[in-house]
Amino acid sequence: MSALRCWLLLVSLSLAAPAPAATIETHPGQHQFLSGLARTRKADPATRAEWQRLLDQAVYQDKIIQAISKPAEATRTWKEYRPIFLTDKRIQDGLAFWREHRPILEQISTATGVAPEMLLAIVGVETSYGRITGGYRVIDALVTLAFYYPPRAPFFQSELRQFLTLPGQQFPIDPAAVSGSYAGAMGWGQFMPTSYANYARDFDGDGKIDLWNSPGDVLASIANYFVAHGWQPGAPVAELGFAGDQASPPELNGTAPMHTLGALARQGYTIAEPLAPELPATLLVLDGAAGKEYWITHKNFQVISRYNRSPLYSMAVFQLSRELAVGMAESVASAP
Repeated sequence: MSALRCWLLLVSLSLAAPAPAATIETHPGQHQFLSGLARTRKADPATRAEWQRLLDQAVYQDKIIQAISKPAEATRTWKEYRPIFLTDKRIQDGLAFWREHRPILEQISTATGVAPEMLLAIVGVETSYGRITGGYRVIDALVTLAFYYPPRAPFFQSELRQFLTLPGQQFPIDPAAVSGSYAGAMGWGQFMPTSYANYARDFDGDGKIDLWNSPGDVLASIANYFVAHGWQPGAPVAELGFAGDQASPPELNGTAPMHTLGALARQGYTIAEPLAPELPATLLVLDGAAGKEYWITHKNFQVISRYNRSPLYSMAVFQLSRELAVGMAESVASAP
């Protein structure tokens, strides 16, 4: 066969050969995501196949994008937000929860220094004491936000990586079936996957960390989260303040206590209760039902905000905790 005929034959064969199969992705960027996860976690083929299975099962949900684009904390004033959580029912349900789980609450509070009413308030605001834990599959929520929501894709890809690699022997539910919030938060205390990995605790000693069915695990995990973020036992959280006629707006940086009570007083903001003037504090101004509310907040208020960055959320937790503390004290005082 001549060289020319050989060359023509090779060309014809190359043209007839099928092109290499393109990588098929259920979600955009999934292949690169899995490859990076497999490298960093040194995953074996079986583990990688399980990750692939979970991602392939995940369903994009536009309503998740809509929900995260308009969170209640960003669209409501304090006047509108407060009545959602400070209701007679939520207070009475919290007291019933306290009576049912009082020994566990007191044991955890004694060990961590986080008051029982604060633990109750978190569970109350987050999920109405475990009754409303979210109706989205967590894998759907995390995949939707990791691959289809560019503004926060890095954060949710990190949460998705953590969710896929949670220890199977401790996680009590099939990852494909677990449900949660539109952001992927799970259980009675609404822990994100990284919070579950870093702060969740097995209080009842059964080898599982069950944030859906074990009150002890739930409450101990919330308390541990608070302690890890600097909760100060017995220290103040917030006080309603008063603004003088000549009050000048102080420099603010979220909920960080960047001033002292004395410095705020010199700028015209005072509180009724006498506290040490050197106590770190900052100012929070809210639009309440009766007009402007001036709140002096402290380190413990900032710790609550680590759970949810919205100051409205932190104030709802704080005020619910106060109502619960009053109800608990009255219940103890009236007991035979």
